[in-house]
Amino acid sequence: MSLPVCPSCASEYVYQDQSNLVCPECAYEWNPEEKRAEETITAEDANGTMLVDGDKVTVIKDLKIKASSQIIKIGTKALIRRIKDAKDHQLDCKVDGVGEMMITAKFVKKA
Repeated sequence: MSLPVCPSCASEYVYQDQSNLVCPECAYEWNPEEKRAEETITAEDANGTMLVDGDKVTVIKDLKIKASSQIIKIGTKALIRRIKDAKDHQLDCKVDGVGEMMITAKFVKKA
């Protein structure tokens, strides 16, 4: 099994010490399982269900589109392309009838 490089100094001389990985060059220690959990970005819909990339969602509220006279109606379906770690608009979606758009996760529910 090949061990990953050190995230601190990019050294390839990493060794395993019980459940942690240790870099002998910079003395950085980390648990690879905890690192993977931190790297995954998650968002919750209006019902508290976890959303992931590729999920299909439904809009639960009429949404105005900024700088446009269009409105996304209740019940419009969208496909989540990716989830971003942002304050306001977490979901990068393809909305039926509208196109590419960023939507706040609290205004959708998992379909």
